[in-house]
Amino acid sequence: MRNAMLIKNGHIIDPSQGIDGIGDILIEDGKIVKMEQKSRRAEEQKKKSPDFRIIDATGLYVIPGLVDMHVHLREPGFEHKETIKTGTLAAVKGGITSVCCMPNTNPVNDNRTVTEFILRKAYDEGSCNVYPIGAITKGQKGEELAEMGMMREEGCVAFSDDGMPVVNGILMRRALEYSKTFNVPIISHCEDISLSEGGSMNEGALSTQLGLRGIPSASEDVMVARDIILAELTGGRLHIAHVSTEGSVRLIRQAKERGVNITAETCPHYFTITEDAVKGYNTNAKVNPPLRTQKDVEAVREGLKDGTIDIIATDHAPHHRDEKLLEFDKAPSGISGFETALSLSLMLVHDGVLTMSRLVEKTALHPARIVGIDKGTLKTGSDADIAITDMNKEFKVEPDKFISKGKNTPFDGWKLKGMPIITICKGKIYDWRS
Repeated sequence: MRNAMLIKNGHIIDPSQGIDGIGDILIEDGKIVKMEQKSRRAEEQKKKSPDFRIIDATGLYVIPGLVDMHVHLREPGFEHKETIKTGTLAAVKGGITSVCCMPNTNPVNDNRTVTEFILRKAYDEGSCNVYPIGAITKGQKGEELAEMGMMREEGCVAFSDDGMPVVNGILMRRALEYSKTFNVPIISHCEDISLSEGGSMNEGALSTQLGLRGIPSASEDVMVARDIILAELTGGRLHIAHVSTEGSVRLIRQAKERGVNITAETCPHYFTITEDAVKGYNTNAKVNPPLRTQKDVEAVREGLKDGTIDIIATDHAPHHRDEKLLEFDKAPSGISGFETALSLSLMLVHDGVLTMSRLVEKTALHPARIVGIDKGTLKTGSDADIAITDMNKEFKVEPDKFISKGKNTPFDGWKLKGMPIITICKGKIYDWRS
């Protein structure tokens, strides 16, 4: 038995098989070959093969590696912010074994050449699985559709102009029509830029107090409504990115009730903190869409609980430290999210919003299904992408210790409970306990 290991006595959570209980997982050559309620052969196997490794997961959760379908790896073009090498290793540190990277690189991933570069770089240097997302329009300029068919053939799993809304309605309609042909989601960054232009935080009393131009919730809600209407018209596959407002949650819920082909995501910062994190002109709390109110946070949590919001993604957006030191209205938006995402999401379990099984659905199984990749499962024959998680492990968030080049997080100094302590990906074991 070569390259074999046994994870024993772990609390296995695998919604794809309805598994929620204590058991063992046998792995050979990076594949799951057997799952048992309790293995009686571990010591015998150890004797037969000196290289056979046993991981005792007693008291720990064994879950599929997370699938993050909204990340920014920055390469090519912005390697001072992040690289595929640093970003994927940071993802693995967070229990994430598959990432879908957005196209706002330089050059933009709007053609098969850039897609191929990303895949080759990820194969050579990546620590986790990388799936590119192609741009909807050339150069993300919103003027002409990109080479969607060719990028799909090259390996793109979705299309988005994330960071830039597709303002032109006919282009969005065509993209949604093509989504049926290529069987991929169109990921919409919902923002009416005529309403948000010049804004840098949520519009309200706090923005007035700080003297900052605000972004109203309506900026998101208006575009969510438009894209829902277009999805209803075309029957295309629409996915709403980074939901942040009560209004968006309501619109998506109503659309699902009508049978619209729509899915949605939110991010940990939208269900854990509010616009108050901006006080003191904290640029590490500047994101787009902006942090909203407690009412919005509660609506997002309810949306996760009732299934309106299908997945949790990080929108990992690393920036160089110097960029975040600019004045608030000039600093770039974004949070470095890989290394805190699972721990922040576990707050939903601790608070009784989600069960552990439902959390795994939203962080692993559902995103894998939405982008059509064979991940997010522990089924026999699947890749052994696994996150072994200690629900009771407490730690302090220390950005300077992040593997990611991006140290930009509003959670600096937070004490969190629960974290991945071992990640298995692409046949390699990453033990984070030392």
